[in-house]
Amino acid sequence: MDGDDSEVPYSAGTNTENQLPSQRSVRQKHDPAWAHVSQTFDSNGKSTLTCDFCKKKNQGGGINRMKQHLAGVKGNTNACKNVPPEVQHAMRMSLKEHDDRAKEKSRVNNTRQFVDLEDDEDSGQGFMPPSQKRKANTDINSYFKQGLQDQSQPTIKSCLQSKEKIHDADMAVALFFYDVCMPMNAVNSRFYQPMISKIASMGHGYKGPLYHALRVGLLRDAKLQVSLIIESFRSTWAETGCTLMADGWKDTRQRPLINFLVYCPKGITFIKSVDASGIYTTAENLCNLFAEVVDMIGPQNVVHMVTDSAPNYKAAGGRLTERYPTIYCSPCAAHCINLILEDVGELPLVKKLTSYASKITIFVNTHKHILNWLRNRPGWREIIRPAETRFATSFIALQSLYAHKDYLQSMVVDEEFRKISRSEKAKLVKQLIFDDDFWKECFMVVQIMAPLIRLLRICDSDEKPSLPYVYEGMYRARLGVKKIFKKEKRLYKPYTRIIDSRWDKMLRRDIYAAAYFLNPAFLYDKENFCQKSEIKRGTLNLFEKQTVGLSESMLVSSIRCYREREGSFSREIALTCSKTTRPGKSSCYNVMFMLMFGACSLLKSYDPVDYESIDKTEFWIVEEEEEGELDLAELEDKLLEEYPKDDDEPTLGVEDLDKEDWML
Repeated sequence: MDGDDSEVPYSAGTNTENQLPSQRSVRQKHDPAWAHVSQTFDSNGKSTLTCDFCKKKNQGGGINRMKQHLAGVKGNTNACKNVPPEVQHAMRMSLKEHDDRAKEKSRVNNTRQFVDLEDDEDSGQGFMPPSQKRKANTDINSYFKQGLQDQSQPTIKSCLQSKEKIHDADMAVALFFYDVCMPMNAVNSRFYQPMISKIASMGHGYKGPLYHALRVGLLRDAKLQVSLIIESFRSTWAETGCTLMADGWKDTRQRPLINFLVYCPKGITFIKSVDASGIYTTAENLCNLFAEVVDMIGPQNVVHMVTDSAPNYKAAGGRLTERYPTIYCSPCAAHCINLILEDVGELPLVKKLTSYASKITIFVNTHKHILNWLRNRPGWREIIRPAETRFATSFIALQSLYAHKDYLQSMVVDEEFRKISRSEKAKLVKQLIFDDDFWKECFMVVQIMAPLIRLLRICDSDEKPSLPYVYEGMYRARLGVKKIFKKEKRLYKPYTRIIDSRWDKMLRRDIYAAAYFLNPAFLYDKENFCQKSEIKRGTLNLFEKQTVGLSESMLVSSIRCYREREGSFSREIALTCSKTTRPGKSSCYNVMFMLMFGACSLLKSYDPVDYESIDKTEFWIVEEEEEGELDLAELEDKLLEEYPKDDDEPTLGVEDLDKEDWML
């Protein structure tokens, strides 16, 4: 038959390399991996694929295995070490598309096992799955939802509805979302699917609640349910203690409002919101307001209160601790870290880098031809812009710009950039992008601020309490800065002075030191645990306030057992789980962890995501690219303009600095 390659005769006397490629499937040549792979045939007609970048030969697996080789996918073959990033990205996207098509094909095949039913319930037409080599499981249980949590058992008809009917129902829900401009992520609400199930269980003829019912009756019932939930939390407040948070803000009419929230191991609970227009101006009035909320919760249940860092709030917190000696007051840790980042951002070097980064970002985003060229690069992601109100975004923007270094350097040598390179702004941007000192300084600032950014992410997150990590985070931040500058005091002092100043004014509290001591993930790490005297002093001061009904002898004995890992603390399972799981309430654990939960609200600090895991994230660390060493001599000259050097202090040369020492 004409055109059938299988009918072409093959003789030993013909040229193998000229004829066999024509016998191959043309469809395979459309694979993008063929552009980077060479194919040869031996005398026996066996194919050999060779990588154009590393010259690796492969005689089995076909083009798909070579594509995995180029994409760096381990398992079936070794990764290519010489492949360009854009080629590697293209191969990965091709593999992903192939997997997606395979999954879609599998889903369609499973759907085709059933024949669409007609809309008429009385229709007696049956259905028969098409015969296949592998028969699908046709057990009757597969038509029903499993589990006892389903409040509405679906009928056979609902499970076997036609695709048109399912699409009509989905479209009705979608049109409602589009009509009221409801955010699409509303479908992620835990009440979304129960609402659909309840409506379906009502059957035909059900009408949804009207405006008045939603605004009055149902709202009143929902408020009652929330009140019952809050009442159920009170037992936890009494058992483990809680943290009271006063969140001050202003509405659109510039009215000062204060939201009061309570945190406990079960979650965060909103208590009340107060219009503080005539209250927040004086510390005495604020203290009376705080005391009123404390009495609502129970003074014996409140261990820690977090307020704003304004002077009137700090004064009110001091008066509250005088009225309730067992309560600790401190400003918001996240706000303190933001102030540290703000102060660091005012340093001349950081301010200059932020200004240059902003010029590059604005130039890229205001030239659509350049921006379109970058967006067509494989693996491109938008550059983060510095914000005016969030100080951390300036350092995140520097990190984002540093991550796009290769793209930007490729941009300025492209023909598209040459069309606009005559302007003064374009010349400045090109000069900055090719300036090695600029990139080295960006790298240094990013590494200095990385520990504080990680700590800020913990404090701003609602997933777990940040109290056990504040002291450790600040401690690591100072050590990280000293390590970067090889413990050269003259170089790291401008940064550590800012950290110490904010820490001493806002967060140097006994409760943070005690939380650090009472976290076994840190205490049992003898090599990295801070041995400062303020740790023991803060812990003892907290124990004097939070005695939890224990005698002094029993308290001292329990502290010693915990610190020295005696008794139940010495068990292998306790040591293994100290960083990952919550401790059990055994007899030996009761004393120390009643103190931990009651005094520091640390119940949720023993989860699988500890500070060590966060420290290993690749968000801030760039490991793939080999950068030159930072010119410490030049940096030292810049710093000496503001901080003169003493003659008796040693100097640090560039030859003493290793690249590895700059990676935290």
